Amino acid sequence: MPQALVTGANRGIGLELTRQLLESGYSVHATYRNTEGGLTELAHPLLHLHQLDVRSDEAIAAVASAIDGGLDLLINNAGIADGRWASVEDIDFEVVSEVIEVNAIAPVRVTRGLLPALERSGGGTVVMMTSLMASIADCHSGRSYAYRASKTALNMLTVAMKNELLDRNISLMLLHPGWVETDMGGPNAPLQPKESVEGILNRIHEQTLDMSGRFVQYDGAHLPW
Repeated sequence: MPQALVTGANRGIGLELTRQLLESGYSVHATYRNTEGGLTELAHPLLHLHQLDVRSDEAIAAVASAIDGGLDLLINNAGIADGRWASVEDIDFEVVSEVIEVNAIAPVRVTRGLLPALERSGGGTVVMMTSLMASIADCHSGRSYAYRASKTALNMLTVAMKNELLDRNISLMLLHPGWVETDMGGPNAPLQPKESVEGILNRIHEQTLDMSGRFVQYDGAHLPW
């Protein structure tokens, strides 16, 4: 039975990922920072809940130690938005630091902490939930300074890891879920979590080592760096 770990699984895309992975036969380790949220409604024998602050090496190690056997799939989904400041003068640099810590650095922390579990399965797939807003070529409207920068940094950190993890049979994917109607995406988003996650899982299932490091949208479209 394959095992997956999803961070930020208590709502939105993370919750729907957890639901669909369980339905497809995965044993799922689902993490949340403060509250279980929608996870309380997913009564399933293959669901394992863990409280996790993705910025803490100690907390990551505790979750890793609770995983029996190997890990086939790691989805670094946890993330936060920025202040959507109207101008450069309005930027709160303490918030910038927090956004970059959670969105760019924490996924690498989690991946590093779960490497032994991934290697026990003979390798595996690591998904970094990124965004089209990480694309420098696509940055026409500007603003969203911290969020854009955090996801661009995540893309670079992931590509920098690619060759090293290839030697361990681990494939990396940078995945844009689309503009999804969630707490972060807002009510005007055209995409529902169910449709987005169906596409995300299709991309995961087609992923091979040769594809490692690709920057792709949920529907398979390749995105500009």
